[in-house]
Amino acid sequence: MMKCFDKVRFMGSVDPKMVGGTVSVSDFSDKGDIVAIPGFCDVHVHFREPGFSYKETMGSGSRAAAHGGYTTVCTMPNLNPVPDSLENLKVQLDMIKNGAGVEVHPYGAITVGEKGEELADLVAMAPYVAGFSDDGRGVQSDEMMENAMKTAKSLGKIIVAHCEVNSLLRGGYIHDGEYARAHGHRGICSESEYAQIARDLELVAKTGCAYHVCHISAKESVELIRQAKKSGLDVSGETGPHYLIMDEGDLREEGRFKMNPPLRASADREALVEGILDGTLEMIATDHAPHSAEEKSRGLEGSAFGIVGLDFAFPWMYTKLVKTGIIPLEKLIDCLSTNPRRRFGLPLGNSFSIWDLSAEVTVDENFIQSQGKATPILGEKLLGKNLLTVCGGKVVWESC
Repeated sequence: MMKCFDKVRFMGSVDPKMVGGTVSVSDFSDKGDIVAIPGFCDVHVHFREPGFSYKETMGSGSRAAAHGGYTTVCTMPNLNPVPDSLENLKVQLDMIKNGAGVEVHPYGAITVGEKGEELADLVAMAPYVAGFSDDGRGVQSDEMMENAMKTAKSLGKIIVAHCEVNSLLRGGYIHDGEYARAHGHRGICSESEYAQIARDLELVAKTGCAYHVCHISAKESVELIRQAKKSGLDVSGETGPHYLIMDEGDLREEGRFKMNPPLRASADREALVEGILDGTLEMIATDHAPHSAEEKSRGLEGSAFGIVGLDFAFPWMYTKLVKTGIIPLEKLIDCLSTNPRRRFGLPLGNSFSIWDLSAEVTVDENFIQSQGKATPILGEKLLGKNLLTVCGGKVVWESC
């Protein structure tokens, strides 16, 4: 193979010496728009092990990540056993050691069993985790969250919050908006998200804890984060590709359109895009949440919450946001690699991916390497094919 870099654009911190010193790259003279990009970092994924390997495994999740150009991921703790003690966390750490093909950093739970009743053993888990989260559930007790923040602050760790007020959910499963009313569905109001963010921000001001908000979906939430940053609080936030590209007008009566939080109104989508552009939201995370085909086959009401995204997040956003002039490519790369790594202290190392941005891919079940196949864009054609992913100097994905 020839090391032919004259047609390659090097983005971010990737340079020819990094690439050339790691792999021999095919002659790209017959290809199109080739870019080398720093390895992506997703701070919000579900690899489902231990406890739910029928949905995803360390191996299949790692393949999906590598396929999508991700070299570092942080895994959420809604597992069995829940990593709420060092003993339980070690079960997951062993699986990561033996099965992961990319860098995997677990979160420890905030509360025992993610039940919100008793603080987990944050002290014992701290050296081994990226932070603490009860993802999938909001911490309902003000006192419990304050205690968690105080402990996390003393340990130099970040609280990563799934924000949801249970009393405001009212059995909803899609956004409480026009589509829900037109089709007779129970809705989830935006207040269920932003009310808990507002509560948490008051506690951050009180405790000085580093705080990160998961999967922001509502315009009010964006504004709360914006004002908190202006006031000097140590806060950050993420949104997902689906919230930046889709809204409730794209919903269909299928489980592959169901996620939590739900797709909201167009005004929310526009506010999220603005939040990315002005730096209020520094990160885009997939919330990759695979389920079995049966669990996603029960329509909007009966299906499990969650969609997949690692395999195709970058080409989806490149096609829908960059090529359309909504978000610059450099900004997208910052949100996918530079910013999450800086916030969570996760170094890049010798990790990158090489893409042909002119090549078209089809997001079908064969393309998706994850065991979960549920996505709103199943069957769509996108621009951007990942030719190669290198993680820590090792090739972890190479297209045929």
